[in-house]
Amino acid sequence: MSGIIDTLVEMGFSKQKAELAILKTGTEDIQVAMDWLLSHEDDLEDLQNEQAQPIQDSSANQTIEQPEVNDQANAEGQIVRSIKCEDCGKLFKTQGEVEYHATKSGHGNFSESTEEKKALSDEEKKEQLAKIEAKLKQRRMEREAREKQEALEKEKSRIKSGKELLEAKKKHDEIEMRKLVEQRKREKEEEKLARQRVREQIEQDKLARKAKFSGQPPEAPIVESPIQQQQPVIQKSAGSYSEVMLQIRLTNGSSLVQKFGAKEPLSAVRLYVEMNRKDGDGPFSLMTNCPKKIFGPEDYDVPLETLGLGPRAILIVSKS
Repeated sequence: MSGIIDTLVEMGFSKQKAELAILKTGTEDIQVAMDWLLSHEDDLEDLQNEQAQPIQDSSANQTIEQPEVNDQANAEGQIVRSIKCEDCGKLFKTQGEVEYHATKSGHGNFSESTEEKKALSDEEKKEQLAKIEAKLKQRRMEREAREKQEALEKEKSRIKSGKELLEAKKKHDEIEMRKLVEQRKREKEEEKLARQRVREQIEQDKLARKAKFSGQPPEAPIVESPIQQQQPVIQKSAGSYSEVMLQIRLTNGSSLVQKFGAKEPLSAVRLYVEMNRKDGDGPFSLMTNCPKKIFGPEDYDVPLETLGLGPRAILIVSKS
């Protein structure tokens, strides 16, 4: 069997794997051993560990023996030289070859035969070797294609996860921005209502003092209805505006263009710059060039229209 082992080693298999294939199949047929190696490619390591001791003994120049069909007479007095598969007509020399063939093909009809299994000629060996090499090449190409497809699927999954993460972050930032704007609006409205109540109280105090000194009962103060307090009617002038278009120039020369409400505070602009700037992080200030004015913390809660930033204006971001 050393010739089969040498042939398998020349084809790229280790000596241990070649011996394991012969041990498992009990064959002298290189095609049978080759089929077994290809069909057990994924679990060869586990099988080698199970057969570690027998393989080690074989590497110490011990011969791997398999029961062979001895030249003996059958019931008719004929010399039995092989076992024949009646289903496909193949001849086998060892019981191991018969068992492997039955397992692989599902054939179960075997009989003793007087025919002798002939060794392969050089031409047959070359032809068989070419078939085996072609099969090995095909298996290798299939494995490479499978690995390439798996890598492609992993990359697609990674890109999809990255896009979903970016979309989720963008949506979260938009929600937080809307919450901040709504909070600013509520605070401004509450502040406005508080100033209105203070003015009404001052008017009541004036009327009470006037009535005390004149000896007349105090006049009932004119109190606006809740609907009038919450929705005051503002007469807009012909030049008034409700939106401000800002061009924001960053420190790296790029610009951001965004539309804001005229009554939004300057802090909303600062928040927009912090979330969208592409010129690095770090503290910064906002300023105008003509006329030159650097806005400080005292300006953050002042509406854009009050700061004179409308209906169109240019803001410059400078490092603090």
